[in-house]
Amino acid sequence: MSDPAVTSPREAILATIRSIEVGPPPPIPRDYATTLPFGVDPVERFAERVADYRATIHRATAANLGSTIAAVLAARGARHVVVPAGLPAEWLAGLSPTIEQLADEPVLTHEQLDAADAVITGCAVAIAETGTIVLDAGPGQGRRALSLLPDRHVCIVRADQVVGDIAEALVRLEPRRPLTWISGPSATSDIELDRVEGVHGPRILDVLILA
Repeated sequence: MSDPAVTSPREAILATIRSIEVGPPPPIPRDYATTLPFGVDPVERFAERVADYRATIHRATAANLGSTIAAVLAARGARHVVVPAGLPAEWLAGLSPTIEQLADEPVLTHEQLDAADAVITGCAVAIAETGTIVLDAGPGQGRRALSLLPDRHVCIVRADQVVGDIAEALVRLEPRRPLTWISGPSATSDIELDRVEGVHGPRILDVLILA
């Protein structure tokens, strides 16, 4: 019969752990870079990064944005376009009457979204250093499925929505909202590095930078 006065290895380990004094956690340094180096234009850096992802960049002003969107859709041969609630009416003013605008009220089915030629959205913020566009389901963006199922995504990014780095973007975003982070058109590759686009999102991404 074992001696109860003898401490088992398990009890000895637990006793050692309990004897360790745990103080407050050390401060975490927050002095990392939160913006681009001086002299780097965030809009130009964003355009470069987005182009690297094989997305197409277009430039527009408030005066010609509607006609630019219409030209992009015409070049893609789009006939059925998803339009989220809250999208500014002037963005759609130049669309041909032959283009069917699909509102998400009542809610479009996944089959209807998949059959649509394109979706037009705005964004919440864009990140220059990574070429990433973030949607938060706000006005003019719609629910996440709207920007994932159609084959083409036409996204309008205002110049004042472009920030330098991820840290800057996080300050502007509400973490409790459904955030969708987009870095170029959907793409993946197999073990042989054969690139396949459109597997889990739009195959074609057009980004219109509104200056």
